[in-house]
This record gives sequence, structure tokens and C-alpha cells, in this order.
Amino acid sequence: MPSVKLTEIIIPVRISDVNYGNHVGNDALVSIIHEARLQWLRKHDQSELDFGGTGLIMGDLAIEFKNESFYGDVIAVSVYAGEITRVSFELYYQLITSRNNTPVLLANAKTGMICFDYSSRRPVALSEEAKKILRGS
Repeated sequence: MPSVKLTEIIIPVRISDVNYGNHVGNDALVSIIHEARLQWLRKHDQSELDFGGTGLIMGDLAIEFKNESFYGDVIAVSVYAGEITRVSFELYYQLITSRNNTPVLLANAKTGMICFDYSSRRPVALSEEAKKILRGS
């Protein structure tokens, strides 16, 4: 994980997150990551439509599954900032639950976020305000 931890979000697993295999489905895990990102943005009075004056669009997503997650788990999602470029940045996520007072790593993930102007349908530069938030300032 990159060294700048931006936040930790607590998300309980809902019954609707559980699939026919009786564990959290991969689609639900993507939703949990999305929820953590939105809660982090809200802590800074930001949104995916207005992050320091620009919109955000996801350029890529990678998930490394480590352990199953189940209904009743409470997931601590730690969000970290990664590489920041002129028009994009990386967010890393570590998802951990606790079972029998022991931490269990559920997954590591990464999203590549692009600053995007939805009216012109083009990438735009990351604002100084957004860079400051990403640096944990």
C-alpha cells in the first residue's frame, strides 16, 4: 500500500451483498469499494461530479481477493492515495474484517481515477485543491 492513508471507512456486509455461494460477490465488493470512495469524498465536501472543480471517471479497477467475506462481517476499508499525474490519480483500498479478534485481509484493490469534464467528454487537469486532498493535507 502507498504510505498516505486518506481514511478508514467502516461498512457492514448487507444480506444483498451475499451471492449464491453464501459469500460476498465480486460485484458487491466493487460496490463496497465505491461506497468507501464516496464517503471519503463526502468527508471533504466533494463528490465524483465535483472533485476540486472537475468530475471523476474510473479508468481502471483491479481487485486481489484474499479471503471470503460473509453476512455479518464489518469491513474496515482503508483508502490510500497512489500516483498522482496531471489528469489522474490512483486510489488503493485494503479491506479487512475481524474474526475471533483476529484481523482477516479480505481484499486489496486499486482504482485509477481520471479527472473528467462531462460536458466536453474529455480529461482535464487535476486541481490544486484535489491534489491537496490526495496528499492528506
